[in-house]
Amino acid sequence: MLPPQLPLALRLAPEADFATYWEGPNAQPVAALRRAARGEGERLVYLHGPPGSGKSHLLQAACRAATEAGRGALWLPLAELADGGPAVLAGLETVPLVCLDGMEAVAGQAAWERALVALAAAAAAQGAGATLVLAARAAPGALPVALPDLRSRLGWGLVLRLRPLDDAGRAAALRLRAAARGFELPEETAAYLLRRCPRDPASLFALLDRLDRASLAARRRLTIPFVRGLLERA
Repeated sequence: MLPPQLPLALRLAPEADFATYWEGPNAQPVAALRRAARGEGERLVYLHGPPGSGKSHLLQAACRAATEAGRGALWLPLAELADGGPAVLAGLETVPLVCLDGMEAVAGQAAWERALVALAAAAAAQGAGATLVLAARAAPGALPVALPDLRSRLGWGLVLRLRPLDDAGRAAALRLRAAARGFELPEETAAYLLRRCPRDPASLFALLDRLDRASLAARRRLTIPFVRGLLERA
């Protein structure tokens, strides 16, 4: 059950699953999040990487895996919750897996920082099985944290960096996402999209959704001529 102070709109994205994340150079972080979903490994995991590297995807995937295994889990996007204050963290130490996404949204805010220290301490006191996963764009030492206790706690656990994908990785991620949706994206079409379109993953995945809808409506495969025609009409 969700704590009563949390908005009911917090839901995991349908596509956020370990099976739809192309690991590429990030096998170690993915393995760590899989362990966290099972209640194994370090009890504090700090994941950092640039926008588009898949932090939110992996945190939600961990929560989905934990829930499917019968463990309680919560994913909290802090950028959406920051204005409501840190009361949303109260009582979360009893949840087996808590994933706090976007730490930069609350770093430097005294009330939030005190609440985060309290949550980390309370979760640690729960013993085996209680795991706290934090994600941010910056490494712990580069996050603008004011409270020394919080700064030190952020580095206590497992700190992992997500590396951005190269073009081959982006193409593989597109093809994996297409396969998960039940259609084929030929290699040459994926390469064409990377040459002609914005290359950040969010834009590429949004374009893939549009192409999927268009191919279904036209009953056409995603060949380069078909995709070229769609992009020219956009």
